[in-house]
Parts: sequence; C-alpha cells; structure tokens
Amino acid sequence: MYSPSSSSAEIAELYEQEQNLEQVIAYYDKAANLFQGEEVTTSANKCKQKIAQFSDQLEQYQKAIEIYDEIARQSLNNNLLKYGVRGHLLNVGICHLCKGDVAITNALERYQELDPTFSGTRECKLLADMAAAMDEKDVAKFSDAVKEFDSMTKLVVKWELLNGSILDMSNLETLTITHLEVNMLTGSLPSYFGSFPNL
Repeated sequence: MYSPSSSSAEIAELYEQEQNLEQVIAYYDKAANLFQGEEVTTSANKCKQKIAQFSDQLEQYQKAIEIYDEIARQSLNNNLLKYGVRGHLLNVGICHLCKGDVAITNALERYQELDPTFSGTRECKLLADMAAAMDEKDVAKFSDAVKEFDSMTKLVVKWELLNGSILDMSNLETLTITHLEVNMLTGSLPSYFGSFPNL
C-alpha cells in the first residue's frame, strides 16, 4: 500500500546514497511532517534525527541543536524512549562545541535541569571535559576525554530491544559490566566473554 510518509523517507535514503545532503534533508523533513500528521512519533523522530545528523555535516549546527533538543524533550515523557535522552543531549552539546559556543556551560546546566540523571552520566562528563579542554586550548586533554569515553566499560541493553542470537561484541574487551536481561535472546553466551579481563 502506498504511503506518502514512507515514500518520502525512501526517496531520502536514495539521495543519502548519492550524498546529496540538501535533498536528503528536504525529503526527511517532508517524511517527518507526514509521520507526525499520522501520529507515528517514532518514525517522525527517526527522520528528524537524520535531518540533525546531516545538518551538522553541513555545519548547520543551530538547526541540529534545535532538533536534538526537541527530540530529547519529547523522549523524556516516554518510558521507552527516555533511555536515549542522554545520547540526544550529547549530540546537542557536541553541536554547541562545533559552533564554538562559549555558552556550553550554561547549556550543560540546562540539560541537567531537564534530566536530573544526566549529571551522573559518561555523556555529561565527556561534554564537560571537552568544553574545559577547548577553553584551555588543550588538545591532549581533549583527546584523552574522547579516548576515555570510547573505552566502553558498561553495556546495558534491556527491555526487549534485542531478539535472536547475541551480536558479536568480541572487540569490547574493556567491558566490566554487561546487562542483557529482559531481552528475547536465543542461543548460548559466546565463549569470548570468558576472555574479557575485567568482566
């Protein structure tokens, strides 16, 4: 059955393959508006995330900031989506940093007011550390902050987001905690988990 919203998203994907970012944004925007009119919020938000992603590639940081901020605020009120809020806030913060926005400290305070749990997250620490490094013009400090964040130590995937066999995570050797309960996984636990030194 023909669906204008899905068709617009598919056209956006075609333009995405061609790297025609202006058309990608235009068609994802059209799809997002149509999905919103159909009250299919999840699909609308996926399209909006794509718009934000490609807007920041085109250095349209303010546009990306507004979209990520909107999605974060909407997600806070949804029990299934609220776990993604810190990722959206991280994206907003990174866009602020890319803009060279000196108000990043104020933005961080706003995010912590918006979501009180954000202050204790790795994402919040990363943004604060990157902002401090940029303020001090300390490239090594900036690199260390990113490296520390990238060395994932905790993996939490719950609430039936996964089904089937466990994905290959053999390269995540720095894991210390893994929560995979309340999913619909099948098969046995991969043997490489036994070789992780800190798990």
